[in-house]
Order: sequence, then C-alpha cells, then structure tokens
Amino acid sequence: MRARLLFILVVATAFLLDFAQCQKKEKEEPRPTAEKKKKEKAKPAGAKTAKPVLKKTKATPKPTLPPTPPPAPSPPVLTQVLERGKFQKVGDSLTVQAGDTLDLRCKGKPVEWAFPDYLEEEHEGRLRVIQHLKYSSLILVNSTGADTGEYICYPMYCEDSDCRREYDRAAKTFIFFSDPQELFVPSAEYYEVVQLRTNRPATLPCQVTSPDATVTLHREFPPEEVKVDGVEISFNLKKGFIIHRPKAHHAGSLFCMASYRGLRQISTKYMLIYVNYPVAPPSPTIKASLSTVHADQNLQVTCTVLGEAEVVIDFTWEYPGQKMGRPPYTQDSTWTLRSGGQTRQQSETVLMVDGVRAVDQGTYTCTASNLAGSTSVSTTVTVLPAQTARSRHH
Repeated sequence: MRARLLFILVVATAFLLDFAQCQKKEKEEPRPTAEKKKKEKAKPAGAKTAKPVLKKTKATPKPTLPPTPPPAPSPPVLTQVLERGKFQKVGDSLTVQAGDTLDLRCKGKPVEWAFPDYLEEEHEGRLRVIQHLKYSSLILVNSTGADTGEYICYPMYCEDSDCRREYDRAAKTFIFFSDPQELFVPSAEYYEVVQLRTNRPATLPCQVTSPDATVTLHREFPPEEVKVDGVEISFNLKKGFIIHRPKAHHAGSLFCMASYRGLRQISTKYMLIYVNYPVAPPSPTIKASLSTVHADQNLQVTCTVLGEAEVVIDFTWEYPGQKMGRPPYTQDSTWTLRSGGQTRQQSETVLMVDGVRAVDQGTYTCTASNLAGSTSVSTTVTVLPAQTARSRHH
C-alpha cells in the first residue's frame, strides 16, 4: 500500500513539472493574432519571402589616370654579315682587313647612312646602299686603308613626305681597315695648318688604319719626340693627338710616327699656329680732339683699346663725311704696357679729318673687333662756321 502511494506521488510531481514548463513557454512566445494568421493563410504555397530593398547610393567615380605613353623605341642595331646566314653584332669599333668586303646591316625602314666624306665624292662604284623591307644594307667592296672612319646608321622619322634623322637613336661604329703597308689614313695635303687657340683643344688628325699600331708625336725643328702625358696632350685612336690647353710653346711643325709589325711610317706634317684667343670682346673708348670745331679746322677722333697681350684688334669707322665720299685717313698703332707684373696691350686708331666742312658734322662711330666679338662706341662733333680773321685775332 505504501509503495503504491509513493508511485502515485512521483507521477503527479512529474505531471506538475511538465505543466509548469508549458505555461512558461507560452508566456515567452506570443500567440499569432488573427490578422497575422489570415495573411499567412492567404500566402500561396512555395512563395519566397521578399528580401528587404536597400537604398542605392551614388557611386563616387574613380579618378582617371592619364594613359601611359608607349616606351621609346630602342636604337637600331648594326650587324656585320660574315658569310651567307652568319652575322655578328657590331660594337663600338670594328677591324676589317683592307681589300675585304664590308657588309653592314641596320634594322629599320627607312634609315640613312653616314660614312667618311670622301666616299660620298668617289664615283668608282665601290659603295652601295640598299633599302630592303625591314633593314638597310651598306656594302663596300675593294676596301682600302683610306676607308677608315666612322659609319653611322640614322633611323628616320617621317611625317608624310618630310623625313628627318633621329640623331639620339643613331647606331654607330668606327671601322679600321687595317693595311700592313699603309699605317696612316692617306691625306691629300703634305702640310696641314692647325690653329692653336687658347679657348679650345686642338687636334692633330693623324688617323691610323690599325688599332694595334704604336703612335708617337714628334717635332720637326728641333727634331725631338713630344711628351704625351695624357693630361696636356693625349692620343685618341679615332681622332689623333689632342692638345687640351694650347699654349705658345706648342706652335711649330709637328708630325706623327706609327710602328706596326716592323714597319715605321710618318704622317702628314702639321703646321701649328698659336693664336691667343681673347676671353671677351674689346672695350674701346673714343674721344674727339674738339667736340665743337669751326669749318676749315682740323679734327682728330681717337679710338683706344686696352686689353690682353698678343690679341689682334681690328678697327672700322663710320663718320658723316663717308656719305659724301670723303675717304678715311687713319693712323694705327700698338704697344705693350707692363703694370704690376702684368703685360697689357694698347691698340689705337686715329681718324684724321683735315679742313673740316659742314658735311663733317654728326656722329663718329668706332667699332673694335677681336676673335671673341666686336664693340662700338660713338661721339658727336658739331661744326661751326669758319672763323674770320678778326675773330681769330680776338
């Protein structure tokens, strides 16, 4: 009996706990209203729930970048045709045996070639230039040591029929045509004059045909070898000897000597003339003996330049009587001045007008010139009537 009562008590307790949980769930989850039930009932089966509509915002346009310019075309490449189907790229210089055929190719259309000047004037038919579809050929047959020099291929930029060379994209090479019997490129002149100017380097263009030749510089009188130290004087295989800062002691008769494989030869002789190149145009001053002169009197107008020693000054005049055909009478002189250990040169010209007339009234202009330029100065002269004997007496 007691066991039965205990069983009933346990069942009743479990029932009460389930009932309490159901009540709590109903409070947490509200029941749907009649209106909501009606809407759910009216909704067709399988219909999808509409997604919320998002309000579109205006997109900010991205900044447009300027178009990237195409890369600059690379310069053309020179190649040498060694034999059929065999090529080699040509570098800064190339050596070809005299007598051999030179066959160069330059990629591009169109291109233009430059080569030693005398080849342009030669009419023996040794040189041919052929423009193909994608490249140009330069062919030189029966080559000689005289053909030594720079060979350049210029790409051409064309607009319609107007074409011009693109100098910054040129492909160039210096070609030595080695001749064991002719060590120097031949010259038509026995003597060549080279001006030595203080403001720029001077070049003795003794060009060898082989880069392996040994070259020295010599003075004819007195006979001696000239020191080449690479600073004051240097040697360039493609140009010759370069005097970087010419001075008076470099002047004279000089020549180059080349030695190669037991052969020794001398070049054309060079007569070096020293010219003291001025640092600036002259600064003349002008002065008339009288600014006001009577007719029949004599007039002198002096123009003076004080400047560097050994600089030649040229004077020219413009004066009123010139228009009437009055010839100029001038007296020129130059002398050296020493002041504070420095040597200066004074150059002077005097324009003389004898028996002044009314036509001599006006502006007198002196122009002084040197290698650096010219400068003009002027003064004005007034001509009065001739003096009478009485006025001269008083």
